[in-house]
Amino acid sequence: MAPVGFEDKVAFVWKVADKLRGTFKQHEYGAVMLPLLVLRRMDAVLAPTRDEVRSKAHEHPEGRPGREAILERAAGHRFYNTSRFTFSTLLSDDKNVAANLRDFVTQLSPAARRVIEAYDLDPRIERMDRAGLLYAVLADFADLDLRPSVVSNEAMGYIFEELLRKFSEMSNETAGEHYTPREVIRLMVDLLVSGPTAVELQENPVPVRTVYDPAAGTGGMLMTAMARIKELNDKAIVNVAGQELNDETWAIAQSDLMMQDIDPGRMRNGNTLTQDAFATEKFDLILANPPYGVDWKAYANPIKDEHARLGDAGRFGAGLPRVSDGSFLFLQHMLSHMKPGGSRVGIVLSGSPLFSGQAGSGESEIRRWILENDWLEGIVALPDQMFYNTGISTYVWILTNDKAPEVTGLVRLVDAREFGSKMRKSLGEKRKELTPVAIDDIVQLYLGALGESVDDARVKVLPREAFGFQRITVERPLRRRWEVSPHAVAAHPFTAHVGLVGQVFDTEKALLAAAPGLTTAQKKVFAKACAIADPDAPIVTGRGDKIEADPDLRDAENVPLPAGWFDLDEDARLKTLEADAEHHLAAEIHPYISDAWIDHTKTKVGVEIPFTRQFYAYTPPRPVEQIANEIKSMEVHIQTWMKGLGL
Repeated sequence: MAPVGFEDKVAFVWKVADKLRGTFKQHEYGAVMLPLLVLRRMDAVLAPTRDEVRSKAHEHPEGRPGREAILERAAGHRFYNTSRFTFSTLLSDDKNVAANLRDFVTQLSPAARRVIEAYDLDPRIERMDRAGLLYAVLADFADLDLRPSVVSNEAMGYIFEELLRKFSEMSNETAGEHYTPREVIRLMVDLLVSGPTAVELQENPVPVRTVYDPAAGTGGMLMTAMARIKELNDKAIVNVAGQELNDETWAIAQSDLMMQDIDPGRMRNGNTLTQDAFATEKFDLILANPPYGVDWKAYANPIKDEHARLGDAGRFGAGLPRVSDGSFLFLQHMLSHMKPGGSRVGIVLSGSPLFSGQAGSGESEIRRWILENDWLEGIVALPDQMFYNTGISTYVWILTNDKAPEVTGLVRLVDAREFGSKMRKSLGEKRKELTPVAIDDIVQLYLGALGESVDDARVKVLPREAFGFQRITVERPLRRRWEVSPHAVAAHPFTAHVGLVGQVFDTEKALLAAAPGLTTAQKKVFAKACAIADPDAPIVTGRGDKIEADPDLRDAENVPLPAGWFDLDEDARLKTLEADAEHHLAAEIHPYISDAWIDHTKTKVGVEIPFTRQFYAYTPPRPVEQIANEIKSMEVHIQTWMKGLGL
């Protein structure tokens, strides 16, 4: 539960932000207010030990080994400030407020200073100073009481996150790039920690859980997961970790950790896919909303190198998706951080990863790898128009390497597309939201997939083989006759054989025997120019009288995988595939094309998840008589109307 009274602090800062109107655009407000809020909290937290820190700083000047650790111990926190100014005293000289604030920032401990610098606050200080706003804004913040005795770390986190949400929604068009709607996060977190996981958390006296987000954005998923775990057990110890590429967004996320006295070093800056900041760590809960359809061509080399060099020992051993969408790179990365003893993974994806890529492609092989390991627990389809910067359909995937025996080999699908409620006011592309009741209903459908939800049309539980198929290549014999036409002779330098025009040959060998003096290359060109497809012609054979296949008649079909196929060993799998393919040939193809055969050397196993097909409900067309009567009724109505107009 949110702490009582935090709304007052939010309202105060929100009111201060209104002073920026005219000097800053609305989408810039957060970039000014949030770092100032962080600075004011630091100022309040460090007040009791400020004199001790300054004294120690004087005794241990910059450059002396161990200085940072000494000052942190003196401050009693993970950060310190050696500036002679506080938020109150920097206002004492109204002519030099900007310089005093800069001194306050530059004298912060290195890690804290990096966070503030990542906000790119300095040019905004300059703009406020030129506009005559800086003093008034800082004076308001100086009046904001953020002492730990008044505002706990938990409350500070709520204040920061609520302001972040409000500023993100205000920006509309840019919010979705780094901000996932709170209700989507809550749904995903509840899917991860409800059911047996919740029972385990509640029964453990002091559970310790690690939570990781490799595309952390502003840190909302980590904070929501931590808060939800503590709701289930207030004695729980939750250790979070995250990585974010965008500098300013990383600063926001790191600030949120600092506001709650969590080591800000657990939020790393950088590209997760090329520089894994937590390469040696495994986590209990892993969740993310990676960017959709982001092209990874610009940094493909290190990813391809890891794939080729490390294979299954690296993060991308299962395969590489097309460079136009790196979603599956993030998912593979997340799965590589699962604990051997059991982890739960949640990821928000667009519809493309469900089915993109043909059998044998990178995407299909990644899906196959996931099902091979039986990691996919379920997928929930969200309503459309849920996100700030896109109206496309999205899906929450839940994966685990610790399935209960009763769900081994099964995948649950939940269609929650109709659970969205229309918002009174749109926020960018976001026009729908999930109410708390809707979230609870979706979670109950998911948890009850094998129980009370089993007869619900919005829930399907399928064996993992239902998403796999073998892509077979169906061949037909090559039938050709060779006829020397004027075109064949005129189009190529074969005028010496003009006397052959009009002659027909049953075999290529007979044709070439009648046209001596050609080089090997010329024979191929001449034979191809004279070849004519003829279903009544003899079958063409090659070496050893092997029937040659006609590439123009080649076809491909999908044959479903049999139940239990993933549980077989490799040899049994191959035999089963061949037997099923031959059965399909005899039952489905030979009654119509008797001379077809399957080239088993070209068979590939593919995996796709046609989610919407599973929930498609056929609506038969209305009776013809009903439609005809409606048309006649409309005609009578139109004639009456025209008659009334005197037409």
